[in-house]
Amino acid sequence: MSEKEILLVVSKLKNYIRSASGMNTAGNVAEVLSDAVRRLCDQAIEKAKTDGRKTVMERDFVL
Repeated sequence: MSEKEILLVVSKLKNYIRSASGMNTAGNVAEVLSDAVRRLCDQAIEKAKTDGRKTVMERDFVL
């Protein structure tokens, strides 16, 4: 399996988790979240295409 680019700022992610909970962050969390972001982006891209747009907008993201 080839390595995928991390799409998050890992230091900010770790800081957020620590400040919100006092917990540490495992090393593989950024990879898992990057995969989730990719899936959300892919879905949003398809919705924009379906709507006939070339711009992905906030309304294309379904959380």
